[in-house]
Amino acid sequence: MDDDELISVLPIHYSNSLSPNLHIHQFPLLSRPLQTPPAAAVSGKRIRARIKPITRRLEIHVPVDPRPEVWNGERSKSLGAARQEDDREKNQDVGKMKQMEGEEPRLIEVRMRSELIPQEGAYMLGVVRNGQLHLQPINETHQFRPTLTYLDVMSRKSRRSRGDAGSDEDSDEGPPPDPDEPPPVQTAAKKEKKPLEVKEVQVSARKVADDKGNLQGGLSAVRREMLLAIRAEEEEDWQDLDFCDGETVEGQEAFEAVFSQNEEHLECKSDITAFLKGIKGL
Repeated sequence: MDDDELISVLPIHYSNSLSPNLHIHQFPLLSRPLQTPPAAAVSGKRIRARIKPITRRLEIHVPVDPRPEVWNGERSKSLGAARQEDDREKNQDVGKMKQMEGEEPRLIEVRMRSELIPQEGAYMLGVVRNGQLHLQPINETHQFRPTLTYLDVMSRKSRRSRGDAGSDEDSDEGPPPDPDEPPPVQTAAKKEKKPLEVKEVQVSARKVADDKGNLQGGLSAVRREMLLAIRAEEEEDWQDLDFCDGETVEGQEAFEAVFSQNEEHLECKSDITAFLKGIKGL
């Protein structure tokens, strides 16, 4: 805009010093860092993380706040049993979360699972410090959401229980007959069943493919790829990660690694004419 004015000029520092195995997370939790609830930290619980490196799936496990005023302990038993069954169906190794012998399963953590967000072009993390803009390339972007698949297990159980209990209630035969009343007289005789005729039928089946070689009448290529990806993810083993919040020494070291320590000044040896000539189509 013509009325915009230049406020300041910031020198730019580019750095690629972060480890490729380092994952930096930002959570929009009212500008507060992701930390263990104090009531859970007293009992020794900590935030844990794990990854499936091949399928690029991340999980962060945050202990729940066990205070009675904010958490229903009885409800956590049914939820914990549903999560245990859900883990068993998906072949998930719960590891340290396995219950002791004779102890009822409980829901004692919130699991947040990542979804890989496709990136179009290059993304940078920019931080202004001491009047300088420090840029750090971002290789992958993940969005975390709470996993509530154990609620599907509870929903299936609820539907099955309602179906078993409602089979008699939904019957259209009406109320049972009164034992004091005489049985109703059958006005029409039952029709005699005709004997079944046996015939020999020959059937042949063949696979029909379209122009692209895809089989018709079966799974589509997209659905087949989705099922294979889900199966590959479920069969891959989890690998534990160290979760370090901003207050730890490791977190501070990772934060300082974002800022470039190189003070070398770069000098531009080209002019605007050479830049424009390098653009194709001009």
